[in-house]
Amino acid sequence: MVSSTIEAVGAYLPAREVTTAELLAQLAVDAPLDLEKVSGVRARRVRGESEDSFTIASAAARSALGNSRYEAADLDVIISCSITRTRGEDFCLEPSFALMLRTALGANRAIHFDVSNACAGMMTGVLLLDRMIRSGAVRRGMVVSGECITPIADTAVREISQKYDPQFASLTVGDAGAAVLLDGTDGPGLDYVELNTSAAFAKLCLGMPSDQGPGVALYTDNRAMHNESRYLLWTSRQLEFLAARGSSFAEEGYDYLIHHQFSGPAVELINKIAEREFDAAMPPGLAVLDRYGNTASTSHFVVLHDALRQGLIEPGSKVLLVPAASGVVAGFLSVTIGDLRV
Repeated sequence: MVSSTIEAVGAYLPAREVTTAELLAQLAVDAPLDLEKVSGVRARRVRGESEDSFTIASAAARSALGNSRYEAADLDVIISCSITRTRGEDFCLEPSFALMLRTALGANRAIHFDVSNACAGMMTGVLLLDRMIRSGAVRRGMVVSGECITPIADTAVREISQKYDPQFASLTVGDAGAAVLLDGTDGPGLDYVELNTSAAFAKLCLGMPSDQGPGVALYTDNRAMHNESRYLLWTSRQLEFLAARGSSFAEEGYDYLIHHQFSGPAVELINKIAEREFDAAMPPGLAVLDRYGNTASTSHFVVLHDALRQGLIEPGSKVLLVPAASGVVAGFLSVTIGDLRV
């Protein structure tokens, strides 16, 4: 049976860096806490004057194609997964971002559609493309996202006025693009990818127009969003999945673990909970949180690209990707890495 594999990975990070100290210095009030310590974010990349979601996504897509044996014209499908969909000052709903990217890249025969699933967007796109390849509907395709998400930090800087302000998490985000090409294989590749949504918690993290002035804002109930009961959404589902396979976490033999890049201390807590629930040690973690911040839907693949670029992942390594997204979306993706060049 044909399965899917990651054929190429690409990423794009804007050149401009803004440190957490520089960002906090812009607040109208004294910094309520040590953001760098509580989040693990030392710096993030911020879009240039001529950059937006589309230019960032396009750059990531071209990066992936540059690392691929395929040309844009070879793609059967393009799935765009950006939360932010800006071109200039406009937020685009129609035509789809995927169509605009297809046209810009010259992938003229590719079918195309957008997916919106918060910070699990690219993971959702990979799930869909994996199923399309396994079903025989397509042979190869691209999942891409360009996140120009730091405008929520701009709004937060203007509006934060209290110690536990619901916009505080907005100060951890960074702009980035990522793209991944999948094709069919009868060898190692995507072992499995599963996602689940617990919609009862959907209101804990909401992006919308600011309720105080112009601009877009993100309102997060951090105490309710980030606690053990939320983190168990991953472990309980994967325990059930592995039991049905007649396997266990330890028996899967993961070489590396990539969490969603949202909080260093939170990831440490998640790993402690996971070790207890799985009765197994966690594999070494890969991260870029300290340098790039929370890059929303692109985060897992920005990490993967960075690790490959540094030569940290050898061909044949088994990597587990774990999302944590508003919605609330949890799940897992296991992939055996081939001989990827970046």
